[in-house]
Formats: sequence, C-alpha cells, structure tokens
Amino acid sequence: MHFPTHLYIPLACGFLYVVSALCMKRAAEHGLGVWRAAFVTNLTIAVAFLPMWLLGGQDHPWTDLWQPTLAGLLFTLAQLLIYLAINYGDISVTTPVMGTKSILVAAIASLLFGDTIPASWWWAAALCAVAVLLLGWNGGVAHRRVGRTIVAVTASAVVFALADVLVQHWAQGWGAGRFLPLMFGMMGVFSFAFVPFFQGSVRDIDAATWRWLAPGALLSAINIAAFAFTLAHWHEATAPNIVYSSRGLWAVVMVWAVGHWFGNRERHVGRGAMLSRLAGAVLMVAAIVLVMV
Repeated sequence: MHFPTHLYIPLACGFLYVVSALCMKRAAEHGLGVWRAAFVTNLTIAVAFLPMWLLGGQDHPWTDLWQPTLAGLLFTLAQLLIYLAINYGDISVTTPVMGTKSILVAAIASLLFGDTIPASWWWAAALCAVAVLLLGWNGGVAHRRVGRTIVAVTASAVVFALADVLVQHWAQGWGAGRFLPLMFGMMGVFSFAFVPFFQGSVRDIDAATWRWLAPGALLSAINIAAFAFTLAHWHEATAPNIVYSSRGLWAVVMVWAVGHWFGNRERHVGRGAMLSRLAGAVLMVAAIVLVMV
C-alpha cells in the first residue's frame, strides 16, 4: 500500500481545519458576527498568499484575469456560507457534512473537464457520503437550526468543490506562484463588500474575542494555503479532497476529547449520537485507505 507524500498535506489540513473552526465558533459566541469573522479571516488569507508570488509562474495578459477573479469570487462565497453554518450549528455536524465535497469534486471534474476518476476513488467518495450521514445523525434529539445548518454547509461544499476543480485546471497554465496570490488577493478585495453588514466595526472587537478570532483566522489561512497549493502544484483535486474529509474524524475526536477547552459542549449530545459518529469516522478512515491503495 502506497500513500503519496503530497496527500499528507490535506491530512494535516483536516486537523488544522477543526482547530480553526473551534476557535471561530468560540469567537462567534462573543458576538463577533458572521460578516466580521469572514472579513478578518479572508484578509488574513489574502495576506498569507502574497509571499507565494516569489515562486514565480507564467505571465498572462490582463484579459485572462477573469480566471483567478472567478475562482476568488467562488471562494469568497463558499467561505461566507461555511461561516454561516458554523454560526448556526455544531462543529461535529458541519465539519463531517463538508465531506460531501469529495464527491462533488469528483463529479464536477468528470463533467466539466472529462477527468478520468479511478473506480476506487468513487467507492471512497461513496463511503464518505455514508460517513456524513452517520456523523451528522443526532440520536433522535432535536437539534437547534439543523436544517439551516445543513443547507448552508451543503451549499458551501458545492461552491468549494467548483472552486477546487477550477484551481486544479486553471493553475496549470499560470503556476501556483501566480494563480493563487491573484485568486486570494481578489477574495480579499471582494470581502470589503461585507463591511456594510457588520454589527460594529473591526476596531470594536474586544480582546476576549480576538483571543479566539486571531488563532482561528491564522490557522484557517495556513490550512487553505497548504491545501490550495496541493491542488495547484499536483494538479489533482479528488484524492486530496477525499483525504481532507478526515476532518470529519478529527471533529468527532476533538469535540469529544478537548472540545471543553474551547468552551464547546457538543460532546453531551448523547451516547447514541456519539456511537453513530464513531461509526462514521471509521468509514471515513476506510475511504482514506481506498485512496492509499
């Protein structure tokens, strides 16, 4: 069994994603608001990608700027939707449901660009889908705003998947050192459209909120930079996204083991729900193993 070295990057990114989400969830409880959270995080991400320009790449005429601009717009929308989902619901629900992105990436890549997807990857994507159902099951206990949460996170998964596939294909002609800084620079520009919806200015964010917002935004930037570089440099999106689905496993484990460090109370959801989520985590690992073979 061989595990491609570059797939360790999305595996680590899955862990960073959950830590970032827990921090952002705690920041939201201080009254941060979705719009300010997305704005601060997106600007942090845009700045984090600037040094990547030094990697170089292929120069393009300004008429081709629509490609990184469209990718940046999609990513801006997807980021806003995922922060809406985190604000509405539990990390142990939103994060596993994002695992559906691996299926969407495979489908979009096949439909738009005719990519050949190995049969084992389709099986892995199907396992991810079943895992999502188990991880999101709530043991029959009513969940606050669960419908709105699932709609927001599913919409985010669709937009993220489309953005990932476009990065995979378009970045080849630009080089990671050109396409990604432009794409995320545009995301930073688009994020200024959030300002009219702020509940208070960025200057009004207090120290208690910054204590969670700052590490959450920084970890998000590191996570996205590493994952986007994987897509752009190795020119594949399906396998990294399947491995990235391990964040569903990280979410269950971390919420149960150390969630209280972040003021998170999701581990009290009940024994039945936790057993279901454990079963989903096992299926998620099985999907990763299929990609490794």
